[in-house]
Amino acid sequence: MKILVCISKAPDTTTKISFTDNDTKFNEENVQFIVNPYDEWYALVRGLELKEAGGGSVTTVTVGGSDHDPIIRKALAIGADNAVRINTEPQDGYTVAKEIAAYAEGKDYDLILLGKETINYNGSQVGGMLAELMGLPYVSVASKLDVAGDTATVEQDIPAGKQVVEGPLPIVISCAKGMAEQRIPNMRGIMAARTKPLEVVEPAGAAPLVTASKFSLPEDKGEVKMIDAENAESLIELLHNEAKVI
Repeated sequence: MKILVCISKAPDTTTKISFTDNDTKFNEENVQFIVNPYDEWYALVRGLELKEAGGGSVTTVTVGGSDHDPIIRKALAIGADNAVRINTEPQDGYTVAKEIAAYAEGKDYDLILLGKETINYNGSQVGGMLAELMGLPYVSVASKLDVAGDTATVEQDIPAGKQVVEGPLPIVISCAKGMAEQRIPNMRGIMAARTKPLEVVEPAGAAPLVTASKFSLPEDKGEVKMIDAENAESLIELLHNEAKVI
């Protein structure tokens, strides 16, 4: 089976966020970047598990400049066979989907996996747009995936329980918690990643459909109000009139 896994970089969750250019651009100075966890822990690892069970290959694809290379090498260290970097900065979900679709067209991938969203923008847009651009079926927020022959069986968590759907290969699937367990690259994988191929391709030239006009940080949390356990009436009043959550 020929598997393509879309990966992206994201700031480490401990990173202190700030903005530049009049709050229109994310400040990347002194930021520690990681592989987006949904792409790494769930999409990539499940792709590797399927390859190990049934044979085939796993290729990662990333839209970004050379600053993305370290996180791509980590994906190779975890076990991907090879990697592709589309040499352009990701500008919005559409440009990312468009560039990946242009690269993947005609390459006969059986399965295209990606995380349900990135932890920096939480847009959850790329998977659906990628499937539409490639004319493929799409299943979002999948927590379990099995492949038998030319059919993918996918489980999703829904409010009422679980839902199981089936679709023909090739198919695009966005992966969520439960799909696989995180893998830590070992020394052998890290050393092998240095010599695995990382192909750099030029972009198709997709133009963004949206631009960010302004970023802002969440408001600082207010002071904590302690309510005596015996004073439920006061707690209910604050929750209703001040917090407005009931």
